[in-house]
Amino acid sequence: MDLNLRNAIISNVSGNSQQELEATIKDAIESKEEKMLPGLGVLFEIIWEHSNREDQEEMLSTLEQGLSN
Repeated sequence: MDLNLRNAIISNVSGNSQQELEATIKDAIESKEEKMLPGLGVLFEIIWEHSNREDQEEMLSTLEQGLSN
């Protein structure tokens, strides 16, 4: 991913409240627009990097379950 795009995404959501972050995530998922997907990827990266191993394993389990349906 282009570093400028990544930095723009982070800058756009920095300082947002939980409600604002939730609205951003829901909008990206519901719109299903390709241009929103990099933003979700950057947000996931931040979550992953700030999670302990137990939380990461829970995320992986959730993803595995969601993808097996």
